[in-house]
Amino acid sequence: MAGDTGHEQRLRFAVLGPVRAWRGDETVRTGSPQQRALLAALLLRGGRTATAAELVDALWGDDPPHAALAALRTYASRLRKAFGPDADVLASEAGGYALRTGVGSLDIDTAERLAAEADKARVGGNPGGARALINEALAVWDGEPLAGLPGPYAGTQRARLEEWRLGLLETRLDLDLEIGHHAEAVSELTALTAAHPLRERLRELLMLALYRSGRQAEALAVYTDTRRLLADELGVDPCPELAKLQQRILNGDADLNLHLPTDQGAAGPAFIRPAQLPATVSDFTGRAAFVDELSHQLATADGRIMAVSAVAGIGGVGKTTLAVHVAHAARNHFPDGQLYVDLQGTGPVVADPEAVLGAFLRALGTPDSAIPEGLQERSALFRSTLDGRRILTLLDNARDAAQVRPLLPGTEGCAALVTSRTRMVDLAGAHLVDLDVMSPEEALVLFTRIVGEERVGAERDAAMDVVALCGFLPLAIRIAASRLAARRTWTVSVLARKLGDEHRRLDELRAGDLAVKASFELGYGQLEPAQARAFRLLGLPDGPDISLSAAAAVLDLDPEETEELLETLVDTSLLESAAPGRYRYHDLLRLYARSCAERDEHPPEERESAMSRLLDFYLATAAGVYVLERPGDQLLKHLTPTRHPGLAFTDRAAGADWLHTEAGCMLACARRHAADTGDPLRKAVDLLQALNDLIESGAYSRMYANAATGLLAATRASGDTWAEGRARTVLAHVHTLAGRFAEADEVAAEAVRLAHDSGDVFTLCMAANFRAIVSIYQQRYEDAETHCVQALSSFRSDGNRNGAASALSNLSRIHGHTGRSDSAVRLAEESLDIYRDLNVSWRLANGRYAYGMALASAEQHERALAQFSEALSIFRSNRQRMWEGWSLYRMAEIHHAMGDHAQGASHAEQALARLRGISGEWRRGDILAVLGHCLVRLGQRERAYACWTDALSVFEQLGYEKEATEVRGLLRLANA
Repeated sequence: MAGDTGHEQRLRFAVLGPVRAWRGDETVRTGSPQQRALLAALLLRGGRTATAAELVDALWGDDPPHAALAALRTYASRLRKAFGPDADVLASEAGGYALRTGVGSLDIDTAERLAAEADKARVGGNPGGARALINEALAVWDGEPLAGLPGPYAGTQRARLEEWRLGLLETRLDLDLEIGHHAEAVSELTALTAAHPLRERLRELLMLALYRSGRQAEALAVYTDTRRLLADELGVDPCPELAKLQQRILNGDADLNLHLPTDQGAAGPAFIRPAQLPATVSDFTGRAAFVDELSHQLATADGRIMAVSAVAGIGGVGKTTLAVHVAHAARNHFPDGQLYVDLQGTGPVVADPEAVLGAFLRALGTPDSAIPEGLQERSALFRSTLDGRRILTLLDNARDAAQVRPLLPGTEGCAALVTSRTRMVDLAGAHLVDLDVMSPEEALVLFTRIVGEERVGAERDAAMDVVALCGFLPLAIRIAASRLAARRTWTVSVLARKLGDEHRRLDELRAGDLAVKASFELGYGQLEPAQARAFRLLGLPDGPDISLSAAAAVLDLDPEETEELLETLVDTSLLESAAPGRYRYHDLLRLYARSCAERDEHPPEERESAMSRLLDFYLATAAGVYVLERPGDQLLKHLTPTRHPGLAFTDRAAGADWLHTEAGCMLACARRHAADTGDPLRKAVDLLQALNDLIESGAYSRMYANAATGLLAATRASGDTWAEGRARTVLAHVHTLAGRFAEADEVAAEAVRLAHDSGDVFTLCMAANFRAIVSIYQQRYEDAETHCVQALSSFRSDGNRNGAASALSNLSRIHGHTGRSDSAVRLAEESLDIYRDLNVSWRLANGRYAYGMALASAEQHERALAQFSEALSIFRSNRQRMWEGWSLYRMAEIHHAMGDHAQGASHAEQALARLRGISGEWRRGDILAVLGHCLVRLGQRERAYACWTDALSVFEQLGYEKEATEVRGLLRLANA
């Protein structure tokens, strides 16, 4: 039979694109356009019979050929022949034809099934899963439906299928907004409204996406543009839904903000239920009154604006242990998840609330591109994201109330639990809990649970002496008990005698934090000499943690021996294993380890030696990664020599992974050496130079800038002109990327002078190149060419082909800006040839970027787009987010120049999303200006006006008078 499962397995058909057929993986030839039109007409009837008259009308309409019926019979015969063993699927019935295919053999069937499943997922409260299914359905399309087919029937069906696709696309975009992807949706909606200007649902979605992205003026401008367009084209007003949305935006309707549902659905990727609480200890002891008090506060959070409890107490008193225990017990009251962060309030550098909010938003499913820059903006988005959800936030180890306030949920049903060494009397509305040391009975129970009933029962008095000598502090008791449990030959009395020896403890009678220090002394005093040395020295580096290889450098041991030592420290609770191969201290333990190093490390110079080895390790490894990416670069020969080796990578991807993983630790190491002089200070400056890729990626910009600023101050104070010149070069790069061009030029000019004085060829090359770049941005092209020629000559004299390629790229841009497009293209090609010859990876993208700029100046737009597209792909695969955004911006400029304003607007929106928070306001102003130009040409004048107004504000704040003047002119024309 024609419809049996055998045929279902053998023949497949597609109409959502060119009409095609397959038998298994083999393509079936479906003949001429008229023959394929017959096949499509039969496929779209779902197995029903079509009469000959209906088919003639479908293929030829009112003007059929004389031999139309004969032609039909010929087409049908040829199709049967093409179907081969499956010829019987095409049946002749009642003077007509029917195509009886198996269920699911047509691509429309697949799309309909996926769309239906998406509807079910959405109704079931799983918008993330629904979105994924809609995307699968849209992926079934392969271009224009029934592409290239003649006849009125094909035309009608093509329009129907395209309308269906647009409807699915609107549904998916609606889901994008529902799950918080509004920033990404703006770009696509901008392009779609340009392609379908009269489709009001797309305009409505664009308005909402812009509003939720913080672009209220543009959202209202979309309505104004739509109202004018509809009046001009159709003589009607916007639909009621659009008018209502405009009014709600004007009124600041809070219901327009993102509301995440409580039930996220199993497959919803955007609705993540965070479960970040650390593990609770199995031997939690006592604290019954505190547990009941805090549990009651959390259990009654529902129905209150916000429940905040702040637990205060001295270090080591068990604040975190209590809070984690209570939080785990209260999880059922907060079904939408639990957030946790260590605010590092007792450390030298506390956690930045803005960074914490970024981590929280990501944990809640907010994409990076939707996370705004700025503390207030992130705090507002955090509260909006929690609206309608029940989340518990544990803010551990806070320094003060100011650090905590931006992190509070502020919404009904949510709660925050705060721990701090400071009593937060200025945290409005907080329930304050003061946690004291354990009672003697509770302390003895905790000690017994860890050591064991048998050993403690035989020496109860000695055990009570131990916990008393620990000051009844839970952390001290846990350390002491763990050491005793690990030493089966010790008795409790032996431990008590050790604690009773005043010479083995640090000022144990002092109050407050020093009681914790005395408790740490207990664990430290029981370490073997090699363990104690490792404990002391590993507390010296700054940074969030330390890798095994870096720790081996600090200790001057091989990795295997280092790992064995570190794991024994983990076993004694003096060190934590952050991840495989990475270790970290509790903040108090780090402070204690440093005090031990100051007291016990002999000779004292070993502390400096340990930090010098670490700096050498980071510099040698980072420099290797730098040169691995830049074959032909001469950085290595200009670095301050290192005595301790680093890691050697042969794989660029592995080197880049290491660079990004160790970034925070390396920048902290460089910043720490700002207090040094001589070689250590020089090496710290060189380390920042080797970490160049980090700041160009847009990551770690603030940490990098802080380190650069601190090192420049240190070099100036030391009088080391060589180091100062290099530090100025690094800072010039920072200022340039941030758009602070006047500061960048001033710093780079002084770097050039210092490089001449000190004979530092590398600084002379780099500083001159940066001066050229700055002059290009300031449109001082004569100065730019002077600096660029100087840089090129210096690079070539030094044998630095990578640097020469960079200078040639910059010289190409200068020629392009000054009307010398032919030479601009030639110089860019020369630069690109060098990059190719050197076999660089993502630096090749820089060459293609410059080549695209040159081709654009020569108005070779198609070729320029191809170069920017290649560059964009390379930047993306190498985590160069800043360069991704800049490439998209350049593509937007070219599309606008080519008259493809919809694509230009789309790329401009993508650039804005990609550069959010990483590239300085100056580039945002440029992108908004281009976006405005595209929108004007698309008839969206009001939205363009809003973009230009925003751009003007950016340029005025930065003091960019030339750019501001240009935008003011655009605004005047728009108002004319």
